[in-house]
Amino acid sequence: MGGKTIIPFNTNAGYGIGSSFETLKQLCPNSKVLEGFSTKGGKEKDGILYIMEGEKEKQVQYEVQQWLNKIGLAKKID
Repeated sequence: MGGKTIIPFNTNAGYGIGSSFETLKQLCPNSKVLEGFSTKGGKEKDGILYIMEGEKEKQVQYEVQQWLNKIGLAKKID
């Protein structure tokens, strides 16, 4: 199947995307793969879940908005 537009995004605990976005492009050669977005999100350590909050949450919201603007999927913010 081809002709699709794929928009990759990733949250992780600090390991980044690795080769996942590149693998996605290889697995979908007949599709348009837009620039992806990755951010470090919450993580678990010793059974305790640490979540994204406060200033980090606001920063990531801004970064997502900027990414959506860049790939043409959101109105620009002032």
